[in-house]
Amino acid sequence: MTSFTINGRAVSVDVDEDTPLLWVIRDEIGLTGTKFGCGIGMCGACTVHVGGRAVRSCITQVGAVEGAQVTTIEGLDLAGTHPVQRAWRDLQVPQCGYCQSGQIMQAVALLKDFPSPTDEEIDAVMTGNLCRCMTYVRIRAAIKKAATETRHG
Repeated sequence: MTSFTINGRAVSVDVDEDTPLLWVIRDEIGLTGTKFGCGIGMCGACTVHVGGRAVRSCITQVGAVEGAQVTTIEGLDLAGTHPVQRAWRDLQVPQCGYCQSGQIMQAVALLKDFPSPTDEEIDAVMTGNLCRCMTYVRIRAAIKKAATETRHG
């Protein structure tokens, strides 16, 4: 039995400790906003926060999050009004949208570390989150917009 908090709710799951967190989130807990992309931690579609840090849930074993706070896209902001979510909508970032929950979760973590990110910092942190639709220019613009909103409230 592994116990942790997800989106502010305490949960316990009876699965092998080496089960990928992604499958626990989707199949055991029923939150499907976190997407399966590659299964090897390379694309970022499965990005969630564990203890406030962005991690790839497809390669994070559920046993590693015992007692931790996990946040998925569903728990970022219940009303969808987080500055990054608003910027994503305002700038119409997604095309197909499949990678966007991972992109948003990575962008939120980026802004914690770099409140006023440069293009180079955005590129360095976001480069591991792949977008098959190539919306990288809009992703960068949305991150900058969210950073400005966060700083100027």
